[in-house]
Amino acid sequence: MSVIITVFALVFLGEFISWIGQSVLLEGAYALYLRIFYPTLASRQKSLKSEILTTKAELLKTSAQDQFAKWAKLRRSVDKGLADLEKLNGEMASLRTSFSVKFNTAIWLGTTGMQFFVGWWYRKEPMFYLPPGWFGPLAWILAFPFAPKGSVSVGMWQMVSRRSIKVGERIVKEFASSALAPKEPVGNPPVKASTASAKSKKDS
Repeated sequence: MSVIITVFALVFLGEFISWIGQSVLLEGAYALYLRIFYPTLASRQKSLKSEILTTKAELLKTSAQDQFAKWAKLRRSVDKGLADLEKLNGEMASLRTSFSVKFNTAIWLGTTGMQFFVGWWYRKEPMFYLPPGWFGPLAWILAFPFAPKGSVSVGMWQMVSRRSIKVGERIVKEFASSALAPKEPVGNPPVKASTASAKSKKDS
């Protein structure tokens, strides 16, 4: 029974990651990674950008002819800040690329890779046996490729689990969309023409 649950859990995990989006998980994991292992890097980038913008704004207000010494000092500060920011951006881009490769590899190994491994390791093991005669001569399909006849193989169980999860996901999405859909306002029922005409004659 534990193998059945393990296979279903692996398939569910893969479908859950696909549903959320691997790029979304990558962004969240990378932000957490920076906060834990490089807490000053992101704050340094943010403060450096703020300093450059402030110095640039002051530079634009300074006349190069009337206040050349101040203008030149601000210009050098902006150039140095841009160079430092470019270096820091390159360092963070390299860090992000390295983290992205490791993260995607871990996701693949933890989902698809583990499914392949479990499918190969238990390729001859029956997940469970079906009652005799349920599927007749077609029972060998459920045991494909190496499980005993009359049983459900790990590969077939993976397919059934994935299909069931997708159907469940579709049902949940349809239910959520119908529940969140705006309801039409309930107005007064329209007055029939005959009723309105009769009422006007009575008044007259």
